[in-house]
Amino acid sequence: MTVEWTHPDVYTRGIAEGWADPEVDPTRIDWEQRLRHAAIPFLVVDGRPVNPAAPTGIRRGRGELGHWGEAQAADAAVTAHHSGRRWLLMIERDDGHGWALPGGHVDPGETAVAAAVRELREETGLTLPRHATPTPGLPRIVPDPRATDEAWLVTTPVRVDLGHVEVLPTVAGEDDAAQAAWLPAGSAAQLAAWLHRHGWQVFPAHEQMLTELIG
Repeated sequence: MTVEWTHPDVYTRGIAEGWADPEVDPTRIDWEQRLRHAAIPFLVVDGRPVNPAAPTGIRRGRGELGHWGEAQAADAAVTAHHSGRRWLLMIERDDGHGWALPGGHVDPGETAVAAAVRELREETGLTLPRHATPTPGLPRIVPDPRATDEAWLVTTPVRVDLGHVEVLPTVAGEDDAAQAAWLPAGSAAQLAAWLHRHGWQVFPAHEQMLTELIG
């Protein structure tokens, strides 16, 4: 049996707000143009995109992502050293999927670094100081719980280290973030344990990426 599912919000709020393709039939999309701009190459079979990380359990449809094929995002991994500890800036997502790195979709014509810096400011209120240099990593497919075999997310992690600070910069959850906070992050395991003790969890799509970024 072929499982097909697209969240109802894709057809209403998603199209109205611009994060979902208005085209409901993927075979009518100009895939040659999209493949030229893909961060990670993928196949198109009979006019339908194929997630390089499939299967996801949903063979057809767009799940909650809205975008057919690859959607490109960028995430800001901002660290600071304070009181003998390393801290990581994270947000609690307002969709109930847990705590994640600040980030979001890359707009047309925007670089991953520019998108990460913009999303960081929009979701936490933090404007990077001049001495902080954002450094992009390699694009990667993340195991986003909203993905399907025909709609997936590729993100570029962007590292920023503020160095040693006397006071952690003030942040606040804005835009798509329910809240923002500096969390103790000596390691990814320590971070996950701290969140668990407080009844929270790491956004599943960022678990492996955080292990690679902070150890």
